[in-house]
Amino acid sequence: MEPNHPDRHSRLFPLDAFRGLLIILMALDHANYHIAQQHSSGEYWGGIFPVFESSLHFLTRFVTHFCAPGFFFLMGVGMILFQSSRQKKEWKDTEIRRYFLVRGMILILIQLALDLSRVWSTTGSGSPLWYGGVLSALGVGMIISVLLLKLKPVYLAAVGVWFMVAMEILTPTAQLWGRNFDRLAGVLLIYGGGEGEFWVNYPLLAWVELIVFGMLFGRLLLGDKKKAYRVGAWVGLGCLIGFAGLRYLNGFGTIRPLAQGTWMGFFSVVKYPPSMAFTLLTMGINLILLWIISRIRSEGVLGWNPLLVFGRTALFSYVAHIVIYLTLGRLFVPDGASLGIMYLFWLGGLGILYFPAKWYEKFKSGKPARSWVRLF
Repeated sequence: MEPNHPDRHSRLFPLDAFRGLLIILMALDHANYHIAQQHSSGEYWGGIFPVFESSLHFLTRFVTHFCAPGFFFLMGVGMILFQSSRQKKEWKDTEIRRYFLVRGMILILIQLALDLSRVWSTTGSGSPLWYGGVLSALGVGMIISVLLLKLKPVYLAAVGVWFMVAMEILTPTAQLWGRNFDRLAGVLLIYGGGEGEFWVNYPLLAWVELIVFGMLFGRLLLGDKKKAYRVGAWVGLGCLIGFAGLRYLNGFGTIRPLAQGTWMGFFSVVKYPPSMAFTLLTMGINLILLWIISRIRSEGVLGWNPLLVFGRTALFSYVAHIVIYLTLGRLFVPDGASLGIMYLFWLGGLGILYFPAKWYEKFKSGKPARSWVRLF
């Protein structure tokens, strides 16, 4: 660890490393989109079913499912830890809330800027001008969650479960796919969809449950960190058992029944919006991974480790890696590429991303707590 970074000692290594791992997996997803141009399009509450050419194609997509729920969960954790650390620095509650509101708005504006730049298009295909993506859902989720900062853990748990069940109930049946896309409130807030230049993959309320569960975990971390990670692992195991039960029954909790004839079919779940099965599967694995990372002695991990570099510059790395893979795809493989070639570009893109991310980490960590740079 490098001593000239004053806030590193107050950061939690497992959270940074886990966030960095999610950035790396998300880079794989966007490399698959822009380089291989083989992104699956059948994970919605209606429409076509997911189709994969091979087990490798499926696994390439499957491992990236952990990213979105992990980021929403970590946002909730980060809000609680940030609140605690700033209270120790004598920030007023109004100042803390204002920070979250401004950061939430920044995330929404970055999403809008990416949409207007058409970064989601590939050669021969366009992208919606108004796209409800992960950043806008994160931003709105942060703004909403400001109202929950002072709730006791039992109430946080109740709110999280309520969102989880309510969103499942309010999502329409698959037979209504395409027939209710003119209902703006439902599309924007609950189940997604759209028409023409407007499309929502990440409804603004559908992911709030994960932020709330993250806030609950953050409260555990403020007490006993080792116990929190251990409890998280047991909860993760329970989530996986719950997923197996829901997937076996293939009814409520899956949003719509999917084929289970193969192991790939069993693990294919509805992501848009996140079904209970999707949430249990991804967060079960995420919580166990977080516990495993917490068992690593952080003293032996150097500051140049890519997991830490990407994990400490998550927003910067997110935007930068999209630009990198978009550029690489259009310059070198405008018509797409095989998975093998895509994997090479993925690793090359991470190598390109590392150096500006490392510079930004050093730049950001040297700024005072109230600097505007801390918002990014």
